[in-house]
Amino acid sequence: MPDRGFPSEEFRTRITRLQAAMAEAGETALLLTSQADIFYTTGFLTRFWESPARPWFVIIPVQGDPIAVIPSIGADLMSKTWLTDIRTWDAPFPGDDGLSLLSQTLADLVPETGTIGLPMGLETHLRMPLADYHQLTQNLAPRRFVDATNTVQRTREIKSDGEVAKIRAACAIADRAFSRITEYASENTTHGQVFRDFQRILLEEGADWVSYTAGGAGQGGYGDVISPAGDERLTAGDVLMLDTGAVLDGYFCDFDRNFAITRADDAAKRAYDQLYQATDHVLATLRPGHKASDVHAMFVDSLTKQGATPGGGRLGHGLGVTLTEWPSFTPYDHTELRAGMVLTLEPGVEIAPGLFQVHEENIVLRDNGPELLSTRAAATLPILR
Repeated sequence: MPDRGFPSEEFRTRITRLQAAMAEAGETALLLTSQADIFYTTGFLTRFWESPARPWFVIIPVQGDPIAVIPSIGADLMSKTWLTDIRTWDAPFPGDDGLSLLSQTLADLVPETGTIGLPMGLETHLRMPLADYHQLTQNLAPRRFVDATNTVQRTREIKSDGEVAKIRAACAIADRAFSRITEYASENTTHGQVFRDFQRILLEEGADWVSYTAGGAGQGGYGDVISPAGDERLTAGDVLMLDTGAVLDGYFCDFDRNFAITRADDAAKRAYDQLYQATDHVLATLRPGHKASDVHAMFVDSLTKQGATPGGGRLGHGLGVTLTEWPSFTPYDHTELRAGMVLTLEPGVEIAPGLFQVHEENIVLRDNGPELLSTRAAATLPILR
């Protein structure tokens, strides 16, 4: 298991890369408000983000070190990161919840002719009151706010060796939890109990927390892959799928596994084999320079040639400090794939109307192709007897 956290040199490298992208885009400063972006640039790791009561801000100037503008409750923890310029206010504070402090900090850094980058595109969000954001833009006029989605995403999508090691370790935790499947899944066990025990075992195996658990179960397949578990019981002939986003040191894994209960019909076995072969095809074919849409096409081509009906939606995505990151493997996402990206391969097939099976692996893309971070699934559908 990798050491906790990162040395300050890791964060300085990230900031240098961000600042190079900012300079190219003409951004004088970058304003970050989301949990993932603040953790990525500072190492500030806390579950306190679950409380929506307070906004948090980190400012990256185009030259120099970041500045944290945060509620005072976070000052001690932020002081344990590599940042030294930490400015606080007592929060929540109705009427001025850090707004004047943030405005003054940005005004001191950015000349009136300057621009402030803020991620505004797909897979971004603004974690501050919208009314405060409007007031901030008025306070800082004529400075302009511009979309910095590319600045942040093109930087974050390339993972360092240290980041890859953390994701690999998170995957190993899930691998171990899946290997213990017979301890918590069998005929007549309720779906809810399986889900609860799966999360418990992930924690036992070393996860810091389990932000995401989903799955499905039904005769020969399942109807969707995002439902919460209910009180239904597993029965012979069910295919059980479990999917996890277990977290280790701030980094996610995200892959699933399928299991048949007592027996499996031919259609379920065939779907599993089709998904396995399609994944093998992408593992053998994918290289840097392909586009996200190319991966979708690889899966669809392989599945169609096998006589399968590809599932709808995206067939994989990025992975890192959030459960899902850009890009998305759809026909519409033409993001170029580069060495150092951590990605999921997630094909699905429709077995019958309303009945599906999906398969997911985690990889890092290297110069010579994909490297598995999750242990490859069994080559045939496992049957729990």
